[in-house]
Amino acid sequence: MTLKPILIDEDRTQSMYANTFCQNIFKSYPEYYFKTGYNLPWIGYFVIREFQVVGVGGFVGQPKNNRVEIAYGTSKEFEGQGIASFACQQLIKIAKAADSNVLITAKTAPEQNASTKILARNGFEFTKVVQDDDIGNAWEWVLTT
Repeated sequence: MTLKPILIDEDRTQSMYANTFCQNIFKSYPEYYFKTGYNLPWIGYFVIREFQVVGVGGFVGQPKNNRVEIAYGTSKEFEGQGIASFACQQLIKIAKAADSNVLITAKTAPEQNASTKILARNGFEFTKVVQDDDIGNAWEWVLTT
């Protein structure tokens, strides 16, 4: 698997993007980049496996106050195959390569779920309940390793 940057001027007509998952991502990213900015490497990425988009991951904007938040997801048909774990690991590598001192965070729904397990396995610890525009009350996780 690899991560492929979701570029502002991405050619959306490529055959690997001809599915509902990708098209929904493309619909949301212009507004997302307008809101968070388009600052490499702090952008979104497609997770590619065998020339097929199987998931997505990225940063919720560039670092602020030496903190950056990651987020990731998997296309429904590929859940449970380690794709979100891969995205999480790769986003950590990208962040550390860009700024070894940045504090990496994530938010989840306030319940035990697949994402909380992924974060815990990758060295994140739950820190507190915070407010999130999409989730409402959310659990904040911080990378401690």
